Amino acid sequence: MTLIELALLGVALSMDAFAVTVSNLLCYRGLTRRTIAAMPIAFGLFQGLMPLIGYALGRMVSDFISQFAGIVTFAILGTIGAKMIWDSLHDDEQEDEDEFTLSTLALQAVATSIDALAVGVSFAALSVEPLSAGAIIALTTAASCTLAVLIGKRFGSVLGEKATIVGGIVLIAIGVKALLF
Repeated sequence: MTLIELALLGVALSMDAFAVTVSNLLCYRGLTRRTIAAMPIAFGLFQGLMPLIGYALGRMVSDFISQFAGIVTFAILGTIGAKMIWDSLHDDEQEDEDEFTLSTLALQAVATSIDALAVGVSFAALSVEPLSAGAIIALTTAASCTLAVLIGKRFGSVLGEKATIVGGIVLIAIGVKALLF
């Protein structure tokens, strides 16, 4: 694969992480700069590591990974999205339940990078050098999510109170897409 092909692949793989980053900024109030900066790093890191793991697993398990990737992604993102909607509609709940945690970010990063794991399996079949491919995918995803931070900040103030519901719906939609396609 050429550098341009890997960069385009990185952009394609980063779209779910982009959408989840925007959703996080829409939904979670009072995020610190440090937490916001962690999003592109976490998504980029997982998107870059998953192809390496997939490459190591090789062709032998590619069918198994492909069979369950959609289900795992749907379960994780669907649960997080449903919880966000639930919390938004039930304002009487404690305020700290809406707190964004690093464990939430880690789950999101894993869920949005499962497709990169499958891509890594294909790298083994195509004899693609996995370290450089993973690095390009990681950098592309981090750049995409940095752009998402800028977009999310802008739209979060426009949507106001409805932002959490919109963000939850986006996460569920990404999960459903992964389940069906």
